[in-house]
Amino acid sequence: MPEHRLNKTLDRANSDVVLVVDDVPDNLSVLHDALDESGYTVLVATNGEAALQRAQQALPDIVLLDAMMPGMDGFEVARRLKAMPETAHIPIIFMTGLTETEYLVAALEAGGVDYVTKPIKPKEVMARMGVHLQGARRARQEARQAGQARNALDAFGYASITVRMGGKTEGEGKLIWQTPLARDLLMRYYGTSAPQTPEPVLNWLRRHVLDAEPQMEPPRLTAELGPRRLTFRLHQQTGDGDAAGAGAADWLIVMRETSEDAVVEAMSLSFKLTGREAEVLYWVVKGKINRDIGDILGASPATVKKHLERVYAKLGVETRTAAAGMAMNRIRQLHPEFEG
Repeated sequence: MPEHRLNKTLDRANSDVVLVVDDVPDNLSVLHDALDESGYTVLVATNGEAALQRAQQALPDIVLLDAMMPGMDGFEVARRLKAMPETAHIPIIFMTGLTETEYLVAALEAGGVDYVTKPIKPKEVMARMGVHLQGARRARQEARQAGQARNALDAFGYASITVRMGGKTEGEGKLIWQTPLARDLLMRYYGTSAPQTPEPVLNWLRRHVLDAEPQMEPPRLTAELGPRRLTFRLHQQTGDGDAAGAGAADWLIVMRETSEDAVVEAMSLSFKLTGREAEVLYWVVKGKINRDIGDILGASPATVKKHLERVYAKLGVETRTAAAGMAMNRIRQLHPEFEG
C-alpha cells in the first residue's frame, strides 16, 4: 500500500493529506483505495507508535483513528497528538465498532471532533471529513495571517509572546510562542528563554488575569535596562480554553522596547546642558540618589554632585525636587509617552 511523500514538504496545493490509523489491514485497504481515488494523499499506520511518528513527520490535514487497537489504543494516540503543539490543531475522526455512549464520550474527551461507526462506509467517512477539513483550512489560514501580523510587529519594533495561564495542565505558566525579537529581548532583560516565562511577567499576569476582576486593559508592566525600557501590554486572549487545557487560556502579550536616549538629548538641548549633565538630570527625574547615579554612569557620588550643582545653576533652581519637576514638565511636552 503506497504512502505518498512522508515528510513535512507534502504538497497540499492539490490534495489534503489524510493519516489513516487501523490495525486491521482490510479496513486500511478499503479506506486507502476510496480516499486515493477521491484525490486525497493517504498515509497509513497500523499501531499507535507509528501513528504518532507519521503525524509528527507529515503533519496531516486530518486523522482517521481506530479507537480500539492493541498496545496504545486510539484514545491515548489522540491525547498525545493533542498534547503536542505541532499536531494539536489536526482534527481527529474516530472509527469505532463500540457504540455505547461511554466510548463515544471518551472519544470526544480524548480530542476527537467526530466519530464514524464500523463497518466503515467510505462515502460517509468522506462526507464527515469534508466538514472538518473546511474548518481546519480556515484555522490554518487564520494562523498564517496571525503569524504574518505578529512577525510584522517585529519589523516595527514590537515583539509578541503567548503565555498559557490557568488550568491544571503541565504547561501552565509556560511561554508557548514568541517572535524572534521577543526571544532576544527576554534574554537581554531577564536571561530567560522559552518555554520559561520570566517570573516578573508571570506575577504580572497572575495579578491581572487570574486574581483580579476582568479589566479592559490592565496596567502595563515595564522593565528597565539602563536608559532602555521594555513595556509589556496584554493584547488579547487567543484560542479557547478547551484547546489550551481544562480552565487554561493563552494570552498574547505585545512588548516594545524604547530608548530614552532621545529624552536625555531633549533635556540637553532644552536646558543647554552637557551630555553628562543631561544624563544626571535624567536619573534624578527617575528618582535615583547620587550614589545610584554614580553606579549607573561609572562616576563617584562626588562627581555626580558637581554635575548636579551645575544643572541647578543652568535651570535656575536650588533643589533636587525643583530640578526634577522642571525637567519632567519639559519632557512631557516633548515626549508625552515618557513615564517618570
